[in-house]
Amino acid sequence: MVIDQLVPDQQQVWKTYFGSGEPVAALLRPGNAGSNTADDHITTTRLALAQLPTRLRRGRQTLIRTDSAGGTHAFLDWLTRPGRWLSYSVGMTITDTIHQAVLKIPKKGWTPAYDADGTERVGAWVAEITDMPDLSTWPKGMRLIVRKERPHPGAQLHFTDLDGLRLTCFATNAKGGQLADLELRHRRRARCEDRIRNARDTGLRNLPLHDTAQNRIWLEIVSLALDLLAWMPMLALTGQTRRWEPQKLRLRLLSAAAQLVTTGRRQWLRFTARWPWTHEITRAIDQLNALPNPG
Repeated sequence: MVIDQLVPDQQQVWKTYFGSGEPVAALLRPGNAGSNTADDHITTTRLALAQLPTRLRRGRQTLIRTDSAGGTHAFLDWLTRPGRWLSYSVGMTITDTIHQAVLKIPKKGWTPAYDADGTERVGAWVAEITDMPDLSTWPKGMRLIVRKERPHPGAQLHFTDLDGLRLTCFATNAKGGQLADLELRHRRRARCEDRIRNARDTGLRNLPLHDTAQNRIWLEIVSLALDLLAWMPMLALTGQTRRWEPQKLRLRLLSAAAQLVTTGRRQWLRFTARWPWTHEITRAIDQLNALPNPG
């Protein structure tokens, strides 16, 4: 799940602020929990919204994005409840109803999708099917947008795919914006998968303790580590080094050998000049020392 702040640009098209990468909420689920359990999504969203300033805990300015596990009646009803009115962009399972609607889309109803840099994405198209299936039981103002694209090599197709093209669908309550812009905004939710990969590399690949309460503490420790890994690059690193993930940071920076030397009543941390990333380490330390004391 990803929570973002939206701001209108000069053309009144909603743009997404990129987050800092820190986890705002995490929840352990029992092993037998269903993948489409709305209660877990609601609980996690409550915890996440509680971390935001009061003015952002409700209203269209806050965007909730999830994969297809969040595309349930209960979760969308909760997001759009009067007084909450949150924006959403959630994946939807390709049901037979949606598949039949896609089959009725005329060729001119498809428009090219965009890449992240705004250029046309080769082999990918988007279309809207809001008026085709019956959405009377879903929240008012919900739109359905589908994408078809050529699968990457080795990808397994599904029965619901169309003529060898992979189909995906998402629901949103955005009132304006080009379809390609809305689809790109939803697809950028994939950065959540990057955060999950980072969490696994930081201790969540396996829960080490036996008791659930103990593992909840472990989850909080991992979350604190992810906070440090999110803010340290922004404060101390520059350029491409800001994009280094935990494994690379651990290998190149955090595990570098050094010698602590005391001389002239001062302590010095000496790194070997032969280490390829010594300059990155010393520059990061200098940038951290230059920051004002938060206390």
